[in-house]
Amino acid sequence: MPAGVPIPTLFLERMSNLLGKEYPAFAAALEDQPVSGLRVNTLKLTPEEFRRISPFLLAEAVPWAPCAFVLPPSDSSPGLHPYHPAGLYYLQDPSAMSAAALLEPQPGERVLDLAAAPGGKTTHLAALMRGRGLLVANEIKTKRLNHLLVNVERWGAANVVVINETPERLADHFGTFFDRVLVDAPCSGEGMFRKDTGARQDWSPEMVTGCAARQNSILQVAAKLVRAGGYLLYSTCTFAPEENEAVIAWLLSNCPGYEVVPIPLFAGFMAGRPDWLNKAAQNDRRRRHKEADSALYESLKNAVRLFPHRLRGEGHFACLLKRTDLLQDEARPGPLFDQHTGRLTRRTIGLWNRFAGETLSVSFSEERLRLVGDRLYLTPEGIPDMKGLRVSAPGIWLGNIKKDRFEPAHPLALYLRKGQAQNVLDLPANSQEIAAYLRGESIPSDGPAGWTLVTVDGFSLGWGKRVQGVVKNHYPRGWQVNS
Repeated sequence: MPAGVPIPTLFLERMSNLLGKEYPAFAAALEDQPVSGLRVNTLKLTPEEFRRISPFLLAEAVPWAPCAFVLPPSDSSPGLHPYHPAGLYYLQDPSAMSAAALLEPQPGERVLDLAAAPGGKTTHLAALMRGRGLLVANEIKTKRLNHLLVNVERWGAANVVVINETPERLADHFGTFFDRVLVDAPCSGEGMFRKDTGARQDWSPEMVTGCAARQNSILQVAAKLVRAGGYLLYSTCTFAPEENEAVIAWLLSNCPGYEVVPIPLFAGFMAGRPDWLNKAAQNDRRRRHKEADSALYESLKNAVRLFPHRLRGEGHFACLLKRTDLLQDEARPGPLFDQHTGRLTRRTIGLWNRFAGETLSVSFSEERLRLVGDRLYLTPEGIPDMKGLRVSAPGIWLGNIKKDRFEPAHPLALYLRKGQAQNVLDLPANSQEIAAYLRGESIPSDGPAGWTLVTVDGFSLGWGKRVQGVVKNHYPRGWQVNS
């Protein structure tokens, strides 16, 4: 637990009022160490396969995420192990894993992660979709984009498009396009108090009120992006009823055509608490929610709350909604590859084919290749027209077209699986050579000259170029480990 910054007294008083007999256990849990989780990248290996090679103790599975494990307190640093930059796992609070799991996207669907940075929920969605379909990861804050891009690149999913837009512009562009939309809303962060000093310092009752107003606005726009029969999942990492049940009640009252879908109550989950709305409002009649709206009131019990004293994780809230109206879907954006966009020249195709023929053992459909400036991308199947939107990455960045050659990019390396590269330098995870490679150093290695895929225990890690018995390092500088 962070030292030196107390948990706000007004927050504790409110939670005591809401939780009643459960409050002492809740307060004690806030004094415990936060819980960490490790979610296996099932696009690259199964949980069982990872367990066999894991350097960490993986004793306890996460009930709502079969691909994940709770990490016990340890001196090890999973974020520094070579398996992490190879994209074999994502480190995430187990409670945060509930959002993607409860939205339950299917392979081949169109899915939107509306507030995607830093990428934990995006990578989980991509894995659940098995890399198939279209996953749009949007982040409105430009300063958070790089973290999202790095995590998506490490994951190696070819169905992800990263964009930097406002919800309003997305709604204007796409209309009712998506099968499923995830809104992990900006919130007051009360559920992170156990591990986040900044959340404690920033909190105030006024902040809760401001967050609730912003959440109403975001959710109202998000509701316009879901097709008839599609699903919208709203999640927060706060306990405040004003930001949770009240926001859903506002949506149901102001956006007809949605209903709350029951969520499975995994061990430790608490059902939604519409009765807390009146407790939180105290005696302010302007804010009281009438229990006379019985159907709406009862439906809020189908949401779920996650508390640190009930399960292994931090505080979260989730509510799944289904669009039930029968209005016709709006016209969807046309294909990305029209006569004006991303056309590949004969020269581009020639340079790419020469590189691929010399370096790869896998082929990519030319219909999915798109050139942006000098960057060549492998785009998702059926990617829609995104002209006019700020697209940061329209798929896997394969590499750059140079004057007389094609130069591969790091995301291509992380996308490749075993057997898909012709020249491979495989290094053990605990070797001095792998540590040197991650520091940006060249590695002595005999073998064929040319581009070489560097792997760790068989899993792609990055590029090198072998010249006269030395693999020159092409690991990105921003990813290198200084040690």
